[in-house]
Amino acid sequence: METFELKVTDQQGNVAVLEIAGYINNEGGEVIAKEARKLIDAGRHTLLLDLRATRIINSIGISLLLEVLEHTLEVKGTLAFCSLTPSIAKTFQIMGLAQYTRIFPDRVTALTELLPSQ
Repeated sequence: METFELKVTDQQGNVAVLEIAGYINNEGGEVIAKEARKLIDAGRHTLLLDLRATRIINSIGISLLLEVLEHTLEVKGTLAFCSLTPSIAKTFQIMGLAQYTRIFPDRVTALTELLPSQ
């Protein structure tokens, strides 16, 4: 099974980028949820999860991402994803996650849209 890694690679304004690699299951989902809560509490109300190095996510991982979404919406923030594989994108559509988040093809496009113009 793939190992899981999470790095906060960029923070600008109220936006934070979480780079995620590996299998998002209950353990990985908990790590994401904990880091997301910490970032939101620090004022980063727009979270971009870069899933370029993630190939699989299970139902518990999805449910934990839904918790992150709820927490983000509570602070009137935005949860966004980029670089999804086709299977993860389809899963997000089926589970309804895509309806309440923003999904971008890549990080550059996402940051262009999410960051305020300078």
